[in-house]
Amino acid sequence: MTQPSETSQAQEQRVSEFIAAFQALRTEVRKVIVGHDDVINHVLIGLFAGGHVLLEGVPGLGKTLLIRTLAESLDLSFSRIQFTPDLMPGDIIGTNIIVEDPDGRKHFQFQRGPIFGHILLADEVNRATPKTQSALLEGMQEGSVTVSGTSNRLPSPFFVLATQNPIEMEGTYPLPEAQLDRFLLKLRVEYPALVELTEIIERTTHVREVEVHRVMTGPQVLGFRELVREIPIASHVRDLVSLVVLATHPQWEHAPEPARRFIRYGASPRGAQALVLGAKVRALSEGRYNVSVEDLRAIALPALRHRLILNFEGEAEGVNVDRLIGELFEAAQGLSGAQKELFLR
Repeated sequence: MTQPSETSQAQEQRVSEFIAAFQALRTEVRKVIVGHDDVINHVLIGLFAGGHVLLEGVPGLGKTLLIRTLAESLDLSFSRIQFTPDLMPGDIIGTNIIVEDPDGRKHFQFQRGPIFGHILLADEVNRATPKTQSALLEGMQEGSVTVSGTSNRLPSPFFVLATQNPIEMEGTYPLPEAQLDRFLLKLRVEYPALVELTEIIERTTHVREVEVHRVMTGPQVLGFRELVREIPIASHVRDLVSLVVLATHPQWEHAPEPARRFIRYGASPRGAQALVLGAKVRALSEGRYNVSVEDLRAIALPALRHRLILNFEGEAEGVNVDRLIGELFEAAQGLSGAQKELFLR
């Protein structure tokens, strides 16, 4: 009887440590960033889930500042890459250069690029050519980059936060679906409300120094990522994840009518993984050691909105993808337990 009690106490202690760390990190970011509470929470969810995050919004809304502030709150290295059409893969991952030793002998030495940082800000990622975007893709997916046939490991944890402007399309190269799928979450940064805009003016037009403290180390982040994956998920919640993802596929025989009408391609299995991991972090941040349906509902939009491809009718009618995901989620949740067992066979 003693050992289960000790195990339970150890779990409670780890959950308490995670909650304190999550709140401390959020507090440091809020010292600088006004509003955007959902965006901040989802960025932290992406960090602890072990994925990468794409932030979409018009210029001037604080996307870059949010990412930089997060990096300052972590005892980790930070790199920024300003993507431009003339940026080459070697400018990101590095290249071999010829160096001369004291004896006069020459040899190749690998000069690391800015991708070798724990926190990487990929600013305006859709301005780079597909060749350069693919160089970033390997690092995001594999945690390493290959130069001259040699694989070079990236530091751990490795967390990419990319930004893109949704309205200025001239001179841009939209990310292909395969690369979008590598991002755990896609967040939309909205324009601030009146009260928030007033606070931004107040904060940024006076001489006021805001000191951001480092509240977390790399090993702590890695430890919390392990804790997240230990969070249990009930079978009915796990089945709901499968049904939500299947409901986005118009080819599925039980697909809801909106999916058949407006969607060309649905979410990949990475969408299901994003739903589960994001929901686990959200549950843990609220002090719960289990995943609820509400956790899934809260994470559904950022986890799926970049994984659905509308067909011609959906594009022509200007279908709102977020609203469509909400309808598909409700349709999947409305299935009875008996139907779920039938459909999941």
